[in-house]
Amino acid sequence: MAELDIAEVSRRAGVPASTLRYYEEKGLISSTGRRGLRRQYDPGVLERLALIALGRTAGFSLDEIALMFAPDGQPRIDRRMLAAKAEELDRRIRELGVLRDSLRHAAACPAPSHMECPAFRRLLDAVASGGVAVPGRRVPGR
Repeated sequence: MAELDIAEVSRRAGVPASTLRYYEEKGLISSTGRRGLRRQYDPGVLERLALIALGRTAGFSLDEIALMFAPDGQPRIDRRMLAAKAEELDRRIRELGVLRDSLRHAAACPAPSHMECPAFRRLLDAVASGGVAVPGRRVPGR
């Protein structure tokens, strides 16, 4: 199969060319050269980008994903790292379930205000104590 230029890889992988350049800068992918001003890639880069996308979706950082590739570019995925991420996802799923259930209760709660609802107050206390993770909020010790 013929090499793909950056625009074709971008289109087929569904990521902007700037992301491809960034991934190349981070050592996650590499171009095979240039044709004029356009970077060229081996068609295998699409599978590698799919693995990167899967890793990102699972919550791995780009540095963690970089460790999942051997120096020759072949996948070398640490099964312990996968198991640890699965445990982390299980914990997050449990937290999200509690959050979902609490929000559903608060939406239907007959209390005059949410602040008077015992279940909503428990949710606020859990968030304040770090018992429920909130995206974008850093909790000391986590």
